[in-house]
Amino acid sequence: MSRLGKQPITLPSGVTLQISGNLITVTGPKGKIDVPKLDGVSVMITDNIVSLTPENNIKQTQMNWGTLWSHLTNAVTGVTEGFTKTLEIEGVGFKVSLEGKELVLKVGFSHLVRFAIPDGINITVEKNKIVVSGIEKQKVGHVAASIRKIKEPEPYLGKGIHYENEVIRRKAGKKAGATATK
Repeated sequence: MSRLGKQPITLPSGVTLQISGNLITVTGPKGKIDVPKLDGVSVMITDNIVSLTPENNIKQTQMNWGTLWSHLTNAVTGVTEGFTKTLEIEGVGFKVSLEGKELVLKVGFSHLVRFAIPDGINITVEKNKIVVSGIEKQKVGHVAASIRKIKEPEPYLGKGIHYENEVIRRKAGKKAGATATK
């Protein structure tokens, strides 16, 4: 039994949910998200409350129940508030800027790294911070992870691109004066 799937999803004012075949469309003030309806789970809408129930007791249906609940909850949150991820750049001479629909990074390579911003994602740059925002949680997380992967933080000095408030596990490095005696 899914603990999450049992909980009803309350639709805020201005959010509509429509079911057409195997597609659930969530529309709100920030945009529209299509969520595929998973097998074995029935969706019922009554008075701005969405409830999900499994149609049978098969293990895959139980898994789909909680997964569909999470997808719908994320879609409702996305069309009302949106999602954001903040990245920080640390390093001497590391810079970032926006040029049209491209993010240009200078992160210690011999060349500039250009990252094309996908549709549905907004990126803003403030000094050494990159803010990735959008209505689809998965897409925002994927874009933020792709930007971080360009120059991951290294363990000795912590230079690179990392999430805000991410704790980077540091290594000690060489110890000066630690020579063996005869």
